[in-house]
Amino acid sequence: MSVPDSASRAFSPAEEAAWYAQLPTMFGAAGALFTDGAGRVLLVKPNYRDHWSLPGGILEHGEPPHEGCRREIGEELGLDVIPGRLLVVGWAGLDGKRPRPVMHFVFDGGTLADGTPIRLQAEELDDYRFVELGQLDDYLPALISARVVAAVQGRETGATAYLPWPPPSVAAPSVAAPSGAAPSGAAPSGAAP
Repeated sequence: MSVPDSASRAFSPAEEAAWYAQLPTMFGAAGALFTDGAGRVLLVKPNYRDHWSLPGGILEHGEPPHEGCRREIGEELGLDVIPGRLLVVGWAGLDGKRPRPVMHFVFDGGTLADGTPIRLQAEELDDYRFVELGQLDDYLPALISARVVAAVQGRETGATAYLPWPPPSVAAPSVAAPSGAAPSGAAPSGAAP
C-alpha cells in the first residue's frame, strides 16, 4: 500500500479519503494501575465478563489514550484523576471474537489513600477490590495479568513495557551466521534478550 506523495502530485480530497479508508484499523483501550498503601492492585469486576480487570475501557473515536483513561476512570470509579506516566503498551491480535487487533495503554493512576471514595458505574461494574500481586492470576486472564505485572515493574523502574499478545516465541529462528559473526540465535549487541 503506497502512501500518497503530495510532493509528486496533488490528491483530491476524495482520493485522500479513499486512501485512508483502505488502511487497516485497530481498536484502542486505556486503563490505569491504582494501588493502595500496601501495594495491592485495584481490580474491577465488569458485569459483562467472567473475569476481573483494571479500571478503564475502549477509547472513543479520535480520543487520545490519556484522555480516554481519565474519562473511563471518572465513569467507572467516580474519580477525577489525571493519568500519570504510560507504563504499558499492549497489543492483542485477533482472537476469533474481535474483528480487529486492540492496542491497550496502561497509565499510572497512583496510590489511593485509605478511604478514597470509589463510586462504581452500576451499568458496567459489579465490584472492586485491592488484590495482592501474588493473587492476580486468580482474578485475571494471563494477558491482563502480564500487563499488570509489567505496569507495577514499570512504576518501580521508570520503564514503559511493550507487551504483544500472544507473546513472541522465545526461540529465535536459526540463521546461518557469516564467519566471525555471533552464533545463530545470539542477540545482536545492545539487543534486548
